[in-house]
Amino acid sequence: MVEKFKEWYVNRHAYAKQWKERTGGKVIGTFCTYVPEEILVAAKMLPVRVIGSHEPQDVTEPHIFGMFCPFCRDALAQGLKGRFQYLDGVVLAHSCIHFRQTFNSWRIHLPVEFSYYIPMPNTVQTPHARPYHKSEVEKFQAALQEYIGRPITDEDLDRGIRILNRNRRLLRQVYEYRKLDSPPLTGEEAMYMAVTSQFIDKEEHSDVLEAALKELPGRKLARDPGIRLMAVGSENDDAEFFKMVESVGGTVVIDEQCAGSRYFWNESAPNGDRMAAIANRYLDRPPCPVKDYPSHSRFAHVLNLAKDYRAQGAIIMQE
Repeated sequence: MVEKFKEWYVNRHAYAKQWKERTGGKVIGTFCTYVPEEILVAAKMLPVRVIGSHEPQDVTEPHIFGMFCPFCRDALAQGLKGRFQYLDGVVLAHSCIHFRQTFNSWRIHLPVEFSYYIPMPNTVQTPHARPYHKSEVEKFQAALQEYIGRPITDEDLDRGIRILNRNRRLLRQVYEYRKLDSPPLTGEEAMYMAVTSQFIDKEEHSDVLEAALKELPGRKLARDPGIRLMAVGSENDDAEFFKMVESVGGTVVIDEQCAGSRYFWNESAPNGDRMAAIANRYLDRPPCPVKDYPSHSRFAHVLNLAKDYRAQGAIIMQE
C-alpha cells in the first residue's frame, strides 16, 4: 500500500477533479498548513494544499517579486498555468509576507467563488493569541456558512476534529517505524505519505494509512540505511531531492518541515468549546519559523526529534 501514496502525489490534480465529480462537494485550496482544516472537513469540503511542481517557471515575475522564495513563485505558477482550475475557493492563514502576496495575486488573477484570509497572530505564545485566534476562526466558520448556505453544526465540527485527529495519529504511528535501526520505508516514501494527507480526502487517506501500517512490520528494504539524516526547513516536498540524498548512502529518518511532521504532529483536544479546541491546536503545534515568538521553542523541538530518531546529520533546506 505504500506505493499508493506516490500514485496520489503524481496524480493529485486528477484525484481532486474526480473527488469533485464523485461527491459534488467543494474543493478549497489552502495556502498554508495553519488553515484550520477541521472546519473545511466539517463543511464536507476537500482541502487541497497549493504546492508547486518543482519545474522551472517564468510566469510569475509580473505578479510577485523574483526575490520571493521559490516555493511561493512555484505555487503561483501552478495557478497561472491552469493546474488548479478545479478549485472553488482559496484560503490563507497568515504566515509570511511572501505567501500573502502570492495569495493576493492569486485572488486578483485567478478569481474563485470563495476566498478568505485568516489574520492569524505570529506571536502565538502570548496570552492574547488564544482569544484573538479563536475569534478569527469563528469568523472563518461564519464566512464558510454564508458561502455554503447552511450552518456548520457542533456535530459537524466534532466530525471534522475526529477525522483530522485520526489522520494525524496514524501518521505519527508511521513515523515511529522510522526510529528503527533499519526503517521499513525511505524518507522519500514517508514524504509521499505525509504530504498527500494535505490534498487527499482525509478518511480515504487514513484508510490507506491503516493498511500500510499492517504491512510495515514485515517490510524489508533491500538497501543499507547508511547515515541517519534529519531534514529541517520550511517547505520541501521535492521527491527527487529525497531520492538523490538517499541514493548516496543515507536515509532521511525524520523531518521538521510543513510538508511533513509539523503538519500533523499534534491533535485538536476535544472539549465543550470546539472553536477553542481547533484554534488552540494551531497555536500549539510545532511552530513554523515565523510563528516561533516570543520564545524560540522550535529549537528544542528540533533537538528532541534529532535525539528520538538518532539522526547523525542534518540537511537544512531553505526555499
